[in-house]
Amino acid sequence: MKILLIGASGTIGKEVKTALEADHEIICAGRNGFDVKVDITSTESIQEMYERVGSIDAVVNASGGANFAPITELTPEINEKGIESKLKGQINLVLLGLNHITDHGSFTLTTGIMMDDPIRQGASAAMANGGVKAFVKSAAVEMPRGIRINSVSPNAVQESWERLESFFQGFEPVPAHRVALAYKKSVLGAQTGQNYEVY
Repeated sequence: MKILLIGASGTIGKEVKTALEADHEIICAGRNGFDVKVDITSTESIQEMYERVGSIDAVVNASGGANFAPITELTPEINEKGIESKLKGQINLVLLGLNHITDHGSFTLTTGIMMDDPIRQGASAAMANGGVKAFVKSAAVEMPRGIRINSVSPNAVQESWERLESFFQGFEPVPAHRVALAYKKSVLGAQTGQNYEVY
């Protein structure tokens, strides 16, 4: 398969690449270039990426950000990052990518634990994650040409635990390679409309 992996340089993206590259062609995309440069907050950038890569069998997105802030300090401007990147960015990858995916291909997006297991300062990220999950579930029922769509909801990962532990008190982090298996299941499996939780 020819798989477009966005966010390939991130902690999870690297493990997804490792999980898939032995048997498949991986095209790595990200803000810093790799094989293809893309900014998922820009529809023009997404379109340019798809035009460069041509026809592909799967899109995996392991990118997208949101700001952490107490709800009393969460302004519309601070909240905008989660909307533009994590929510709209991922949805636009699907909307603009449909014509580039082969029949029975797939999209795999990323949500996160905060939408189901809230933490302090996580409301903006939870909002974006929840929107992506709802989009995936709803879009799955009308995807054309047998195309599948799923999302992966990872816990905090061990590799980032030193930076994240203060936010995720009482959580048990998971290794990124185990999170990558959920992406592999989405790409190579048969299910659609799923949000794979890795806790």
